[in-house]
Amino acid sequence: MKRNVIIVMLSLCVPFFAIAGDHKADWKKGTDFYLQKQFDSAAFYFEKVTATKPANAEIYYNLGNAYYRLNKIALAAVNYERALHLDPGYKEAQENLTITQARISHHVAVVEDIFFVAWWKDITANGKASSWSIAALITFTLVIVLSGLRRYTAAGQRMPVQLPWIVGSVCVIFLLFGTVAAFREAAPAGAVVSENDAPLMNADLKGKPLMLCPEGTSVQVKTDRGNWLEVSLPDGRTGWINRSQLIRI
Repeated sequence: MKRNVIIVMLSLCVPFFAIAGDHKADWKKGTDFYLQKQFDSAAFYFEKVTATKPANAEIYYNLGNAYYRLNKIALAAVNYERALHLDPGYKEAQENLTITQARISHHVAVVEDIFFVAWWKDITANGKASSWSIAALITFTLVIVLSGLRRYTAAGQRMPVQLPWIVGSVCVIFLLFGTVAAFREAAPAGAVVSENDAPLMNADLKGKPLMLCPEGTSVQVKTDRGNWLEVSLPDGRTGWINRSQLIRI
């Protein structure tokens, strides 16, 4: 356990160096400033890179590290979340997000899903739509091949008659998984609370807040109503937070 903590903390100290293309200069400047512990300047140059290469998880990971060193918890959390949105399996980003959230006062604890819900979310996670689509295409091709063999060859006629149907059913299951994963990718990303003690209001937006949300809390956006967003907290509670007090992932 101690060794794992040391590894995670080292990952906060040293950013990744792999970046290519027209952004090398800004990336190098950001990396140099980071290593010199000038984290504000490092964040400035990493932000320049994200403005032109928004689909790179490593950039957001390093930007999150810079903001963590500046003690800007909300900005650190949102950039780790952006890295995970692009690459759900990004272990270092998840570990550093956990460390960041541990620094939040009155942290809203995550309620763990029941095992089969967690399993379903895992197999249909953001980023898995392409894999399931390829699997569906392969099994669909196999159905055609098996059907042709059964119809036109003696060896194929000795195959169990149910085999093409079984493979076809597997293909349909893969298509289902891929469709759900694709909807997850297209769904609006979540948000992070940008101000401490942001009021979580009820649906009519009147009266006493349901609770005060600490800065850096990750939420899922459910409904957009002008200046207000309906959100779901990590513990399952829902309510409305003013758009100005959230940073979208």
